[in-house]
Amino acid sequence: MLALVTFVGFTALVAAIAYWKTKDDKMNTSDAYFLGGRSLTAWVIAGSLMLTNLSTEHLVGLNADAFNHTIAVMAWETTAALAMVVTALYFLPRYLKSGLTTIPEYLANRFDEQTRIIASLLFLFSYVIAILPVVLLFGAAGLESLFDVSATFGISKNAATWMMVWGVGTLGSLYAIFGGLKAVAISDTVNGVGFLIAGLLVPILALIMVGDGDMFAGLNKVYTAEHPKFDITGDEPGSFLPFGVLFTGMIVNQIFFWCTNQSIVQRALGAKNLAEGQKGVLIAACFKLIGPFIIVLPGVIAFHMFKGEIGREDYLMAYPMLVKTVLPDALVGFFAAVMVGAVLSTFNSVLNSSATLFSQGIYRGFINPDADGQALVRSGRYCSIALALAAMAFAPLIDTSGSLFNYLQKINATFFGPMLAVILLGMTTRYVSAYAAKVGMVLGPVIFYLLVFAFGDSVQAFAQNLLGTTDEIHFLHFLALVFILTSILMVVISKLRPVQEPYQEVYTKAVDITPWPHAKKAGATISIVTILFYVLLAQ
Repeated sequence: MLALVTFVGFTALVAAIAYWKTKDDKMNTSDAYFLGGRSLTAWVIAGSLMLTNLSTEHLVGLNADAFNHTIAVMAWETTAALAMVVTALYFLPRYLKSGLTTIPEYLANRFDEQTRIIASLLFLFSYVIAILPVVLLFGAAGLESLFDVSATFGISKNAATWMMVWGVGTLGSLYAIFGGLKAVAISDTVNGVGFLIAGLLVPILALIMVGDGDMFAGLNKVYTAEHPKFDITGDEPGSFLPFGVLFTGMIVNQIFFWCTNQSIVQRALGAKNLAEGQKGVLIAACFKLIGPFIIVLPGVIAFHMFKGEIGREDYLMAYPMLVKTVLPDALVGFFAAVMVGAVLSTFNSVLNSSATLFSQGIYRGFINPDADGQALVRSGRYCSIALALAAMAFAPLIDTSGSLFNYLQKINATFFGPMLAVILLGMTTRYVSAYAAKVGMVLGPVIFYLLVFAFGDSVQAFAQNLLGTTDEIHFLHFLALVFILTSILMVVISKLRPVQEPYQEVYTKAVDITPWPHAKKAGATISIVTILFYVLLAQ
């Protein structure tokens, strides 16, 4: 009962703060609804960036992968910090200078309106088949493990999953549909504080338990007993995340996700000025460096504590079981509220970004070019409702027999490489044509799908023979290959069908773009700390 009280209390607190901060805001313009009126400050941006990205697919999924494999999976977090430095120093100044609302809007400016529509559709498609349903499914799995919902209500686990997916999805939709970006960002920030507190409490209390009251003794015991688990390079045969991918597809993945992905970048696009945006992104990068202690280390501790009780096939149970073991009842409720908050934050953030993409890129660009602010907001709300319903219907049908986090990354990679190639070539050259961009965005995902999904086994066998290895070629290597092929294809097509008029960037003066004076120093410090992770933990 105490757990339920703390769960309801913290969830209600987040909703109350979000309502109080936004109750006087008018949502009748697109800037107000989609960008929070371009008024977001550094800490709100940082909190929203962190919670938009971190959710139960990280808490449950990455800890489960660490339980089954090694801490090498922390590369998804640590290398993100480097990409965020690139966002702050290179991409964000250009985005704010152009006064963008969406990334596809940049493609419309750089190429043409058709390119924007294709990009918007690709973003929306990836959100509805990957991010939204997987986030809901992980949230349901975490709540079932913590509260045994099926037993409490006397229903099957499948029925409990449907109930939790629709309950959490409906609640998350309300923030995005009625509150806009500002409500989403504020709720993210409050949930972010809870996420950090609860997330760090789990490994600290677990290590204290293992060390008989001494946290550092517990860490030493786990490190000594499970030493192979602490190899950050992932260089063991058949590695789940081999070290080599950090120099191929991981670079492409992280630069796309943190520098050009609408659901992430939109938080920074709502900054009141460039300095606040840069500070917010770099603060979030610092949080990323804390991330491995929350979303990887507990998986290794769980392996040490429960390796005789949890089989590899039940890997998703590892983190929830650790939580229930080390947290007192009152904190279990608080932790469940934080977990639901993380699901809500990611879900409502992606919904808000989806609404922005649809209204700005498809509704105004294709359906109603003369739409005013109210019409754009209304179309965005309708889009959010449709995508939320689709995600809630699809989530319980996803196969959970393999790594869900890996599934999420593999589906996203289908679109990441080609899209990044289009954006980067558009940003770094003036002569890549709109026709080349459209071909790249359409053919690139098709090539990745053929290589990894349709003919994956045959391609694997050919690549292994070519390279003289029996190890599986990681899909991130194929992501890098598709990025390179798409880039080459665009350059060749641009030679054959050149651009008619070279692109000229325009400063819209939507916000002040004076940079934060300490941005470069902060970025260099974050980069050095990230590299030190690998130097100190390489075995």
